[in-house]
Amino acid sequence: MATLAITDGRVLLPDATVTRADVLIDQDAGEILEVGNDLAGAGDETLDAANALVTPGFVNGHCHVAMTLLRGYADDKTLDAWLQEDIWPAEAELTPEDVHVGAELGLLEMIKSGTTAFADMYFEVPEIADAVETAGLRARLGHGVVTVAADDEAAREDAQTSIDVARDLDGMADGRISTAFMPHSLTTVGEEYLDEFVPKAREAGVPIHYHANETADEVAPIMEEHGMRPLAYAAEKGMLESEDFVAHGVHVDESEISLLAEAGTSVIHCPASNMKLASGMAPVQRMLDAGVSVGLGTDGAASNNDLSLLDEARDAAMIGKLAAEDASAVSAESVSALLTHATADAIGIDTGRLEAGAPADLAVVDLEKPHLTPAHDLVSHLAYAIAAADVRHTICDGQVLMRDREVTTLDEDAVRERAHEHATALIDRAEA
Repeated sequence: MATLAITDGRVLLPDATVTRADVLIDQDAGEILEVGNDLAGAGDETLDAANALVTPGFVNGHCHVAMTLLRGYADDKTLDAWLQEDIWPAEAELTPEDVHVGAELGLLEMIKSGTTAFADMYFEVPEIADAVETAGLRARLGHGVVTVAADDEAAREDAQTSIDVARDLDGMADGRISTAFMPHSLTTVGEEYLDEFVPKAREAGVPIHYHANETADEVAPIMEEHGMRPLAYAAEKGMLESEDFVAHGVHVDESEISLLAEAGTSVIHCPASNMKLASGMAPVQRMLDAGVSVGLGTDGAASNNDLSLLDEARDAAMIGKLAAEDASAVSAESVSALLTHATADAIGIDTGRLEAGAPADLAVVDLEKPHLTPAHDLVSHLAYAIAAADVRHTICDGQVLMRDREVTTLDEDAVRERAHEHATALIDRAEA
């Protein structure tokens, strides 16, 4: 058994308290063996956490990781115009290699900001899975289905691809990859395809993930066509089960909040994207108060424009208070949960807790910074002050993915160079 000791740090425990402790990891099993004192001599290898906060690795509940290639390409537009005029035409030019390179860039960014697990909806998912396997993270992956403007044969093929990907890739990377059926949204996938393929997802035993209630314009068509709120429509289609999770949930009313709480379906809050696209402010505190499972996500780098969960945490706290008109809403303790175990639970990945027996997914954050001085309350710092560049080490499944800001599983310079080349060529094709 190879062991790793993370020593001399202050450790964030599952109850949101912080204590001085060492962490001992079984690297072969990818498991935390012990959280306690004087464990430095017990490890075959040691990571220094002096003057640092040791936290569970951060969990990104919703993103489109390969969209890093479109970062900064189309900004300052409404969601519909952004998608139809810029993003979808560019995505139509993506090659499998583009997706692989964009995924590598996103994974590099996540490792450098302490993220160890994420959920992703995109295309060419085997390419993303290969990149995840190399980079060493955990992921729940799925092929995004869009049937609007497609003929019946193409639409059915797209939906079947999502089922096939979910079946074929589940358990890849020594179990670090899990999957889901991922229809893009309730307005971009036709009713007949939901009727046919949702039961297939249930037969495959995979959860369902989709965008829901992101904008007011997404709510109105469903109400006009079906005479019910979008999440009532989702429930009617069998898409509101306890293992399912939806992205955004900005424009939900009290009836839908109750539906979510009763069903156990999770909502992934993406505050930066919602602000940037002027989609609105999700009622996060109302959902939490009602017992809804809420997680945190960045969305894609084309609508954020970064993949830092720490940035997202601060945004979630700030906009949560504004939406509730209450400075006590979406507290620092709530945000620390959203960064870690709450989002892990929401997307169905076993991680996010720093305790014996838990998966060894951790981030070590350097506290020796002016903006983190003084250290009155480290949970407060996690919500409001810590930045991506403060992460010193990142560990996933017991393996050190970044040591002293140097990523060990990817060649940072090569990844950035390839990404620049592919992004430039992609836009040249899209604008030709």
